Amino acid sequence: QEQMVESGGGFVQPGGSLRLSCAASGSIFSTNAMGWYRQVPEKQRELVAGITSDGSTNYADSVKGRFTISRDKGKNTVYLQMNSLKPEDTAVYYCYGNFRVGSVAGLYDAQFWGQGTQVTVSS
Repeated sequence: QEQMVESGGGFVQPGGSLRLSCAASGSIFSTNAMGWYRQVPEKQRELVAGITSDGSTNYADSVKGRFTISRDKGKNTVYLQMNSLKPEDTAVYYCYGNFRVGSVAGLYDAQFWGQGTQVTVSS
């Protein structure tokens, strides 16, 4: 059973930094993309950053220059380094992974989500 486990959220003052991690496990044949979304109450989940299998990255305009996404292919783990945090970055952060999964019986693409980790930026 594929799953994604997040860690690294918490409370930080404005201007501070946090690093989120998300490790995927299960019958993963290959990775198509991994990344992070965030969500605040009563708003839609928004893409924060993504990274594809060839290492291409994309970021929300609101985090460009402050957040950096990276990936450890061997560990099926994605990271989000968040610097210069602002109160408006407060949200629950969810990692996702789009993988090629399956077995000798057949492979298929599937997307999985982490459980979410709270990031609170406040003085």
